[in-house]
Amino acid sequence: MKKVRILFQGDSITDAGRDRRNYYHLGGGYPAYAAPLIKEAHPELELEFINLGISGNRTGQLFDRLYPDAIALKPDVISILIGINDLWHRYNWDMVTTTDEQIELNYRCILERLKKDTDAKIMILAPYLLDCTDKEEVRADLARLLPIVRKLADEYADVYVPLDELFDEALKTQPEPAYYSGDGVHPNANGARFVGEHYARAIEKLL
Repeated sequence: MKKVRILFQGDSITDAGRDRRNYYHLGGGYPAYAAPLIKEAHPELELEFINLGISGNRTGQLFDRLYPDAIALKPDVISILIGINDLWHRYNWDMVTTTDEQIELNYRCILERLKKDTDAKIMILAPYLLDCTDKEEVRADLARLLPIVRKLADEYADVYVPLDELFDEALKTQPEPAYYSGDGVHPNANGARFVGEHYARAIEKLL
């Protein structure tokens, strides 16, 4: 039976309360919804799922821990959902901010190292911001960032999942703006299931 190691990487959206003492613990977010769907679709594979998302991480922090938390694990597939904290923390935190140019450089360095030092297939999930009333500056910043992420995905990734577009379309048929997330960033159960389902569909091309 072919063994496939799938690594989820990112920030709090990926972390989702996982037990950091056990990297097989998937937390309560989209990895926990995606994994059983992938297993059900591929009984012929020995699937191993690892979640190493860390709440609060920005692109620079992910790059800093890339060797122990990605390269050394030799994943067959690695997914990355990162970037919203680089924007959000410009307004909500007393810390050095990340410019658009630095985000692009950090992201490119992450992808370059993964390409150079692993044989992993790469899935990039686009950062997103759902309907909310208190993050208009972040929304404007995200509008500039998304084309950058898409460009990098075209250069380096095997699969790109446009979560921003998928959520925008899905919200047209939902009863309330907060159906998927209370704060526009962190998904509730509906949002985590939504991302997990799209993740499971997207990874089909890589298995």
